[in-house]
Amino acid sequence: MSQRQTILSGIQPTGKLHFGRYFGAIENWKRLQESYDCVYMVANYHAMSMPFESRKLAENTWEICFNLLACGIKPENLFIQSLIPEHAELNWILNCFSSYGQLTRMTQFKDKGAQNEDFVSAGLFTYPVLQAADILVYKADLVPVGKDQEQHLELTRDIAQRFNNFAGKEVFPVPEALFTKIAKVMSTADPNRKMSASLGDKHHIDVFADESRIRKQIRSAVTDTGGEDAGAMSPGVANLFSLLEAAGQTEAHASLLQDYESGNLRYADLKETVAEGLVAISQGIQENLKELKQDRRAVKDQIKQSSWEIRKRAQETVKEVKGICGLVR
Repeated sequence: MSQRQTILSGIQPTGKLHFGRYFGAIENWKRLQESYDCVYMVANYHAMSMPFESRKLAENTWEICFNLLACGIKPENLFIQSLIPEHAELNWILNCFSSYGQLTRMTQFKDKGAQNEDFVSAGLFTYPVLQAADILVYKADLVPVGKDQEQHLELTRDIAQRFNNFAGKEVFPVPEALFTKIAKVMSTADPNRKMSASLGDKHHIDVFADESRIRKQIRSAVTDTGGEDAGAMSPGVANLFSLLEAAGQTEAHASLLQDYESGNLRYADLKETVAEGLVAISQGIQENLKELKQDRRAVKDQIKQSSWEIRKRAQETVKEVKGICGLVR
């Protein structure tokens, strides 16, 4: 077993793989796997907490696996959550170490529940505990998170400490947050809102879109929204600079920022440079995906095998936890 610190992170197989998800999570995952013991999860159990279609869920699960591999995630680090039933088993056990009151204060439950008031599932209410099980079943030391997931990680930490107190020893490391440099990518159509496929096509830029589509969306990006303080960079311009930095265009970022500060920036130049950076990333990923799809069966078998290998780690943890709890095995 590697002595490197363990990282667990996951992505739901919902929506398109847009640049917000790429820069906010996946590009970071690719870099982290070079220095850490990483396990990356396609969280299809979590996707069930909101209304879903079974056929679409299966299709999306495999699609995101292929997309992640195309982005540079190593197959041996990738698994599908539902292929490792120990996640659900540990989830039940940890439910019994979770505070009902704390779950009622989860802001994401309130926000997502408001989106579908006709039916709010118990799964939506308790999925932060499943998220805790996802992390703790691999005894993860670090969890890459955005600001919107801080509350869930704090719950995980509380559950870990409560179980450790029950056991009288440190069974679970208390995981720490690992914040991404690009914490949040905003919509180019409304820079006050996070880039999201659920808001509609104009609010996200698909990593797998045609070059012309990417360029068109960047050209139409909102710059000044009105109401900015005098001399302050508008949210739209700040978002474009953030995208430019995320795309690795360091020299162009510095040069254009100097133009901005001197009052000589042409928005058309900024947008063109951002588009160039995004198109270059997209084309490389799309070429990788095309190659992967030449033998889809082999790739699926590879993911099933990696899920099986990763499952062995989860089995050891659940075996230990059940023994501590006095559960007959």
